[in-house]
Amino acid sequence: MKIERPPISGIPAIEGELSAAGKRFAVVVSRFNAFITERLLLSAVDGLLRSGAQKKDIDLVRVPGAFEIPLAARKLAETKKYDAIICIGCLLRGDTAHYDVIVNEVTRGIGQSAQETGVPHAFGVLTCETLEQAIDRAGLKMGNKGFEAALAAVEMASLTAGIRRPASGVRRSASSGQISVASKQQVPRSARNDKIKKNDKAKKKSVKTKRK
Repeated sequence: MKIERPPISGIPAIEGELSAAGKRFAVVVSRFNAFITERLLLSAVDGLLRSGAQKKDIDLVRVPGAFEIPLAARKLAETKKYDAIICIGCLLRGDTAHYDVIVNEVTRGIGQSAQETGVPHAFGVLTCETLEQAIDRAGLKMGNKGFEAALAAVEMASLTAGIRRPASGVRRSASSGQISVASKQQVPRSARNDKIKKNDKAKKKSVKTKRK
């Protein structure tokens, strides 16, 4: 069976880089289901360090359960000290509707915090039917979702930093085809003031001429 490559759009994309050098991160981790969350945490930190982050630039915040993650993440994001927040937790379905209520609230809260603060939030909260599924996603058959969340945080931190830069236009590199953002040229304040004074003098002169 021949596997075909996905089609290429031909349009250069603005993308983040997997480089955490010089960036600060906060990790919010739930203590509930610690058997799983601690493994997710270790891999998340590993992902940040492998991407170039320094230990001193990673802050760890522990909360009682997954329901408390959105509030802690929101408070951290509002400080504007972090380039991205990584949210880690584990929810296992039980015999009541409690699971569905918590999953919806945690998902909504994390997403709302990211949108309203403008700080990227990586979703590393497992929502599984059984403990076996959670174990598979914490370093067994399905990889480790903590590591994946860390890489997503690094990439989004890089992307949002690039988008925030002021730009007067977009330039395309002829060699790589990547898009780079050109910054606006700042006009010195003294030059702007001189220009305003000249315009005022010209207006006054024009008014005097009309009166004559």
